[in-house]
Amino acid sequence: MPATLRDVADLAQVSVRTVSNVVSGYAHVSERMRQRVLAAIEELDYRANPVARTLRTGRTGMLALVVPEIDVPYFSELARDVIDAAAEFGYRVMIDQTGHDHERERRLLMGDDRTMLFDGILFSPLVTKSELLDMHRSEHMPLVLLGEHEFDGRFDHVAIDNVQAARDAVAHLVASGRTRIAAIGAQPLEEYSTPLLRTAGYEAALEEAGLEVPAAYATPAPHYSRTDGYEAATALMALDPRPDAIFCFSDLLAVGAMRAVFDAGLSVPEDVAVVGIDDIEEGRFARPSLSTVSLDTPFIAREAVRRITARIEDPETPAEEVVAPHRLVVRESTAAV
Repeated sequence: MPATLRDVADLAQVSVRTVSNVVSGYAHVSERMRQRVLAAIEELDYRANPVARTLRTGRTGMLALVVPEIDVPYFSELARDVIDAAAEFGYRVMIDQTGHDHERERRLLMGDDRTMLFDGILFSPLVTKSELLDMHRSEHMPLVLLGEHEFDGRFDHVAIDNVQAARDAVAHLVASGRTRIAAIGAQPLEEYSTPLLRTAGYEAALEEAGLEVPAAYATPAPHYSRTDGYEAATALMALDPRPDAIFCFSDLLAVGAMRAVFDAGLSVPEDVAVVGIDDIEEGRFARPSLSTVSLDTPFIAREAVRRITARIEDPETPAEEVVAPHRLVVRESTAAV
């Protein structure tokens, strides 16, 4: 017969409630007590009954992580870190991708049948602030936003300072002696967004350096992919004068941009310096290795899980905005010439 909570409690010499708190990931259990219970669980090979727990607590022990594309390296790394962070709180994670589909985002935020499977949602949406306010009707469902959405005190929010991250990247290019600095990913949107903030940081760094560049140097990129980076950089290399540096709004854009520079018969960094944002593994092993702004995804994941579990425990807890750290990582693609 499978072991029960009572069996674990008897072996660990604690109450059934204490065992339940450990199994549920309740934070306020001493480490000594937690280790005693975990040892008993391992010895008895105890397996929690998720159906019974849901009936008893009204919770599933599941979180949802919703991102635009899981095969994008940044989101893949974030998903891994969220899974690790959630496990520390006794939660499992189901991952969904919206495929840049606003209708899928709308269904999730409005509360479809699947959302009932989760105790909370970590959401990296593409929708604007006004759309988000209209969509989120499932007031009982705890929600933490990831990425750039203007904090209004209603939703918990974890993101980086995109303006400063972009400014740091461009200031590095200026310091390396570059004066004709282009940007791939720039999108003059009207609402608060990652492209808008990174564009603002790009422009601020140029202004601080006293540099003026042609309007054509700020080029859009629909999906921040290698292909988008390649196509945008190909167009930039055809300009006269051509840029001597490119700030890419993602590392994938930068990888594509470097290929376009080479295909134009030029060299990185001798002719064109390239810097990205994300610090994905591919950039570390590219040739030349890619300079980038590294985002602390473990920090983002921990803070997002901390906020969602706090909101699950107390739906009335005040919303928080958490700004994650970033750092410039200088590699071969921006070496001074």
